[in-house]
Amino acid sequence: MSFGKMNTAIDIISTEPQKDAEGFVNHGDTVLARIRAYFEQKNSTEKWRNMAQSSEANALFRFRCIPNLEITKQHIIVCNGMRYNIFSVENIKNRNMYVEVLAVSVDG
Repeated sequence: MSFGKMNTAIDIISTEPQKDAEGFVNHGDTVLARIRAYFEQKNSTEKWRNMAQSSEANALFRFRCIPNLEITKQHIIVCNGMRYNIFSVENIKNRNMYVEVLAVSVDG
């Protein structure tokens, strides 16, 4: 994966309440990272048809691993004004270089 293909800006967001340095609890969205990613919408190509688990997923994101941040299903991805719930997270080839995320768009 080259930087040329990772040309979509995304935000990785946590919706859990977080405590700031002064001890106050902040509710709502907390942006954990703003990064560039490869983004692909679900289409009728053979690759998407072969993904058995992706019957629910309708978006694919690939990006570089972020040091000290583990992406989980509790996070949300915001891309082009749309919110995506994470369906699955995979460390590509277990090299800790790239992460592939299948996600489901949130209506509303």
